[in-house]
Amino acid sequence: MLYKYYGPPGTGKTHRLITRARAYVRKYNIPLNRIGYFAFTKKAADEAKGRMPFENKKLRYFKTLHSLAFECLNMIQEDVMQPYHYEELGKELNLQVKFYDRYNKDESFYLGFENPYFQIIQRAFNKCINLKDEFNLEEYDPKDVNWITLDHINKNLIHYKDKKEKFEFNDMIHMLINKPEKIPEFDVIFIDEAQDLSPLQWKLFDILKTKTKDMYLAGDDDQAIFAWAGADVSRFIKEPAKEKVLIYSKRISKTVQEQSKIAIGNISGVKKNKKYYPRNYQGVCEEIYNLDEIDLTKGKWLILARTVSKLLKIEEILIEKGLYYESTRRKSIKVSLYKAIKNYERWRKGEELIEEQIKDIKEYTGNVVWNKNENWFDAFVLADKDEQEQKEYLVRLFENKEDLDKEARIWISTIHAIKGGEQDNVILCTDLGDKIIKAMNQSSDKADEEHRVWYVAYTRARNNLYTFKLKNKTRKAYPIT
Repeated sequence: MLYKYYGPPGTGKTHRLITRARAYVRKYNIPLNRIGYFAFTKKAADEAKGRMPFENKKLRYFKTLHSLAFECLNMIQEDVMQPYHYEELGKELNLQVKFYDRYNKDESFYLGFENPYFQIIQRAFNKCINLKDEFNLEEYDPKDVNWITLDHINKNLIHYKDKKEKFEFNDMIHMLINKPEKIPEFDVIFIDEAQDLSPLQWKLFDILKTKTKDMYLAGDDDQAIFAWAGADVSRFIKEPAKEKVLIYSKRISKTVQEQSKIAIGNISGVKKNKKYYPRNYQGVCEEIYNLDEIDLTKGKWLILARTVSKLLKIEEILIEKGLYYESTRRKSIKVSLYKAIKNYERWRKGEELIEEQIKDIKEYTGNVVWNKNENWFDAFVLADKDEQEQKEYLVRLFENKEDLDKEARIWISTIHAIKGGEQDNVILCTDLGDKIIKAMNQSSDKADEEHRVWYVAYTRARNNLYTFKLKNKTRKAYPIT
């Protein structure tokens, strides 16, 4: 039997799946290794595992679908393409290859390529269509993307993987589809965030259905924001199942819900008509003109932007203000530098240091003789420009009495990278780039996806939502005016 949970943000979709998983164990005495729980990212799968009142190591199949393929095919880490492999290939092709992040730490179904050629190759594979057909779906500027170069890169990528005997995550999914006998039998399977499954993953889903008695899907078509990477939300909507729509959000305040209606009300394509009720809390939703209007020295904050370039500008502001933050890419301070400062100050106070701590300090002081009357700022010689800036940034952090030994109170992220996250206070940069504006004007599908992106952004806020434009005079902001 197939069951499907729909629900807007905060309505407890994941909670329902985990509750059902617990029930299958306790009520039906199902062995833990016969439960399959598959999430969009490794982090989400691990969190679900942690919410099960059982020994984690026994929850063998709480994974991503890629991890399932990895295990079933008896692969090892050395079999998997790593970012440096793509960078090596890029050098061979005289092509720069960059990533939004180091993808394999999260195991999401897209790689986070900045290079448009690799994005197209990946998307075609995810959508199970011919590369030329995928290329022809859009009208690219020849200066940015052309078919001859795309075909050349794809052929060289295939050759490189064959030569190195390496596989991409999506290769593993494809291989497992062709070897269904490798997939174990289950008593029940759960798939969270099912609206983000690609056609390739839906093929695996069809096989998984034959491997279990019961299956549960959870998702929200309004939060389907990975069509650009090949996800197929229509399949989630149309998949025949016994449906349950969850309508009471335990996260969203009244004002945030009203703001989110702006985005979701603009979707013109296929969707599941549903409504939800916010929690009984008014909250704040207002536009600000700059970050100076908000006291970021207290409380926990999530700051979101549509693109990495906008996020980098926000980072500059936070660094100038001397505020400690974290992102999906890194902590705002260089851990080795901060560790060296702490150890140096311990030495100045008369503490005896071990060899490793002395080594940490020498990384920044060299072999000069230390002087206990000399503070770290004067003692640390940092020739590198970035490290010098870090040095000055740390001074501001200490002046603001930021606790660098604790988790940062401020988290910054692109909207796509934070999907599934939430925070009491959210600040959202609403600037839009020219390419996004152009895409929205050319395609209703692209416009729908963009509205869903902003819906996700709005609904990360539990209590208070503040929107602002980096460029206050620009009209290129969401919602488009």
